[in-house]
Amino acid sequence: MKSVELDRLDFEIVRVLSEEPDLTNKAVAAAVGVAESTCAYRIRKLRDSAVIRSRRLELDHTRLGYALRAVIMVFLANHSREVVDRFMASMVETPNVIQVMNLTGRYDFMITVAVADGEQLRGLVLDHITVQPAVRGTETHIVFDMRDGAWIPAEPE
Repeated sequence: MKSVELDRLDFEIVRVLSEEPDLTNKAVAAAVGVAESTCAYRIRKLRDSAVIRSRRLELDHTRLGYALRAVIMVFLANHSREVVDRFMASMVETPNVIQVMNLTGRYDFMITVAVADGEQLRGLVLDHITVQPAVRGTETHIVFDMRDGAWIPAEPE
């Protein structure tokens, strides 16, 4: 995928929306000091080029009764594209899975989950992950705390 070149105004719009994604075009335009039509055009361009992707519903897993977060590291016995793709497709459809990442290095996959308790975590690992024919092993880590970073791309010089 080809990267997209952004100018200072694009970066400023991304910064403002990163801090408050629900702002209207009018509010973003006021924050960056341009006309609303200019801002709307730039945001549409950022969306069309997939720099800004569609919004996604963010859930509070704890309030929904799934307070235990864990990261499950997975080792595969076979690394063919078909096996990796099949495993990834299976995991993203598994209940309680928040995110699945295919990695380089020691582990082949990292799966982030939200579950009600240790018993549900155990069931998820045994009933959905280790039963997969390509899985050689897993390593599960309980998450004590998690915070999102405020990553914004560096502005052009």
